[in-house]
Amino acid sequence: MTIQCIARLRSRRVVQDQLEGSDTASAAVASGGGGSVCCWANLPHELLRDVLLRIEESETRWPQRRNVVACAGVCRSWRFAIKEIVQVPEISGKLTFPISVKQPGPKECLLQCFIKRNRSTRTYHLYLSLTNALTDDGKFLLAACKCRRPTCTDYIISLRAEDISKGSSTYVGKLRSNFLGTKFSVFDGQSSHAGAKMTKSRSSRLAYSKQVTPRVPFRNYPTAHISYELNMLGSRGPRRMQCIMDTIPTTSIRPGGVAPTPAEFSVNNVNVFPSIPSFHSKSASMKNFLSGPLTHQKDGGALVLRNKSPRWHEQLQCWCLNFHGRVTVASVKNFQLVASPENGPAGPEHEKIILQFGKVGKDLFTMDYGYPISAFQAFAICLSSFDTKIACE
Repeated sequence: MTIQCIARLRSRRVVQDQLEGSDTASAAVASGGGGSVCCWANLPHELLRDVLLRIEESETRWPQRRNVVACAGVCRSWRFAIKEIVQVPEISGKLTFPISVKQPGPKECLLQCFIKRNRSTRTYHLYLSLTNALTDDGKFLLAACKCRRPTCTDYIISLRAEDISKGSSTYVGKLRSNFLGTKFSVFDGQSSHAGAKMTKSRSSRLAYSKQVTPRVPFRNYPTAHISYELNMLGSRGPRRMQCIMDTIPTTSIRPGGVAPTPAEFSVNNVNVFPSIPSFHSKSASMKNFLSGPLTHQKDGGALVLRNKSPRWHEQLQCWCLNFHGRVTVASVKNFQLVASPENGPAGPEHEKIILQFGKVGKDLFTMDYGYPISAFQAFAICLSSFDTKIACE
């Protein structure tokens, strides 16, 4: 058995999944009528698990790790087996399947990523770093496109760089700002069943009209709120920001704490996030947050992140943070986020960096994140730093 053979079987399997969705038909078409996939599917479970374990342990980095993904596409039995073997990023520190961008990062370290900005197309691409160098080819993870509106700015986030729209099946979510660029809301969007109630906003109707399958609408579920405070020192002073992670409990950063970890992308939003309320973009809740005065907000037991305060360097005459070599260009956009102790005593968990973002080139930025936030959430937070903040600068 070779990896090339597995990749070919996977490609045939994907085509049949799109046509039928039946296990029997899938095996017949994927095997080309010769029953080759059935042979692989009928391997003894112990033997299959041993083979997949060897592949998973040997292919630890991208692009070699694509072979692990190829194994999951051979047939259903292989898919279930590989999903049992491959651990979530929180434990393994690896991003394997597309759902990995929605799962919390590793607890023991920060996953190193970088963002490339294209000013002409107003797009941003997120890559997983393949080496310790500040720049490499990277493994593509997510893409975002900036859309200016009369009263706000939207950043549409997608799994594919060539297909960034709300009506696409690759739509992941969006970031929306208020007019001043001081408050942002992060929305997680997944397709719902045909019977689900559609949002009434104009943006939803436009997205609905562009969908390939009109019967499958999308919905937006708020997952985080970001706010920037007014900078009394003008452009010389550092920004102050706060992130309320609506779907992550404060207890997640404590010993034994757990953060929400979706297992797969689902057609039904309610099944994936049953406890997260959804609201329309024109709702009172959205208006109050985006247009209301900046206040210290709490959302029950939701995790609150704040930027780590920089120190003034007398010799350099600038505000400084220790990015451990991951940031090389001074910028007001640079930040590090840690958990806020709120009213309780600060512990060691409140000193641990959860997300850091900084500039290394004209249109190149590093993004390193870890538990309990996901790559999608980290990317959305970093996108908020790109937006023009009239009142903060």
